[in-house]
Amino acid sequence: MSFAIQHLCNGLIRRSIELRALYRHAAMRVSEPGLRTVLDEEAQSLTLVIAELQAQIRNHEGTPATRRRMVGAVRFGFDALMPRTDDAWIRLLARHEQSLLRSFERVIARVGPSDMSAELHRQLPRLHSIDLDMHSLAKAIGFGH
Repeated sequence: MSFAIQHLCNGLIRRSIELRALYRHAAMRVSEPGLRTVLDEEAQSLTLVIAELQAQIRNHEGTPATRRRMVGAVRFGFDALMPRTDDAWIRLLARHEQSLLRSFERVIARVGPSDMSAELHRQLPRLHSIDLDMHSLAKAIGFGH
């Protein structure tokens, strides 16, 4: 695996780690128990995406990312400290989820045909499912995502 491909994939891993942390934090902060369950499930799905990407990088003798970016930690701190309603959490998570999905699609286009491209494509249905869940929740509260 080239350093450039590893760098791009590690960027996706870091962004996924950041979003997973935000899902977990939101799950502890929302008041609706059903929403809490959905957010926990989305965090678990992201855990699977992260683990599979890390394993694929290791399989190619690369070094996978294991933590978020410094800028992500700062943004998380800001997002986590703001008092939010359940609706505000949904809007925030929907925006971040859409951004992560677009990032995956951009990296797939840049990587071209390769083992990592195939692995990234395998993750897309899971990410689309999370995005669909968040889109449905956002639509239910009147937020066009």
